[in-house]
Amino acid sequence: MSVEEREQVVASLPGEVTWEEMALPEGDRHFLAKLGALDVLRGHFGRHRRHKVYLGAELPVYYPGERRFAPDLLAVRDVERHERDKWVVSAEGKGLDWVMEVHVGGDRKKDAEYNVRRYARLGIPEYFIYDRKKERLVAYRLPGTGARKYAGIPLVRGRYHSEQLGLELQVEEGRLRFWAGRTPLLESDERIAWLTKEAKRLRRRVDEEARLREMAEQRLAKLRTELKRLKTRGV
Repeated sequence: MSVEEREQVVASLPGEVTWEEMALPEGDRHFLAKLGALDVLRGHFGRHRRHKVYLGAELPVYYPGERRFAPDLLAVRDVERHERDKWVVSAEGKGLDWVMEVHVGGDRKKDAEYNVRRYARLGIPEYFIYDRKKERLVAYRLPGTGARKYAGIPLVRGRYHSEQLGLELQVEEGRLRFWAGRTPLLESDERIAWLTKEAKRLRRRVDEEARLREMAEQRLAKLRTELKRLKTRGV
C-alpha cells in the first residue's frame, strides 16, 4: 500500500463511535469528573510547554487488528498537541501512554476487569480508574518493557504516582486531585477563586502600605516643621 493509499484509509476511519459502542450516559458526576481532570491536565501541560503531551477525551482510538474504543481520558507523550478527530496508532507512530476511565454506574466489570486486561494487552503503560460512586482511585502500570499484564501501582502517602504524567493523583474531598510535587493543580474554577482571593489580599496590602506611607510622610513633615522652628529660635 502506498503512502497516499494509507492516508486515504486513515482519513476514511470514522471520528466517532456508534451508540452501540458507547457506554450509557452516567450523568453529571461522570461528565464533570472527566471535564475537571481534562481541564487540570491541559492547564498544567499548557503552562509547561517543554512537555509535549497530547490529551483527549472520548477520542476514537484505533489499534491495528483491534476493535476501536474511546476511553474517557487519554494522554500520549512526545507528540504534537494539535486537534484530532481520532487516534490511529499506525498513522501516529505510537500508542497511548496513559488512560483513565471514570466509573459511576453501569457495568463495573468493563472498567475493572475487561479494560484491565485489554489495555495491558495493547501495551498501554498506565491505566487509572476513578470510581466516582465510591470516591476511590485504582491505578495500574505495566511492570516492564514488553509486559502485557498490569501490576497495581502502590499507594504512597495517600497518592498514586503516574510515571507517564509525572504527577501524583488522589481523591480528596470528593474531587480527583492532581499534584506536581507539593503543589496541588487547581481546576479553572478553583484557580479563579484563588486568584480573586490573592488579588484582594494584595489590594489590602497595597492599601495598608499606602496608609503607613501617608502616616510616615505626615510624621516627617511634623519633624521638619519642629526642626525649622527650633533653628529659627536659635536652639
